Amino acid sequence: QVQLVESGGGLVQPGGSLRLSCAASGSIFNRRDMAWYRRAPGKQRAVVAVVTSGNTTTYVDSVKGRFTISRDNAQNTVYLHMSSLKPEDTAVYYCNKMPAGPYDYWGQGTQVTVSS
Repeated sequence: QVQLVESGGGLVQPGGSLRLSCAASGSIFNRRDMAWYRRAPGKQRAVVAVVTSGNTTTYVDSVKGRFTISRDNAQNTVYLHMSSLKPEDTAVYYCNKMPAGPYDYWGQGTQVTVSS
């Protein structure tokens, strides 16, 4: 069964923190590079952070030093710890394998809203 279930989003003030979780089925997660993506209002979905099967991490410049991606291989789970959040981080956040395109299976995502 293919499954991606994102959780942990919410409303947070600028400067705040959130931790997102993604439970993935083994068919998507096992031995694959995984990523967090986000779709901001009026924009296309884009990669935010990647964790390889070997635990190497990379980030887009806009979140470097603020976001941390990690994975738990025993639980088929990917995490995104976000701190020093900014209004421009407002988006729906998704996890998936890396790369993943529009014809791949996607979960519902989790909404993150950064606002005072």
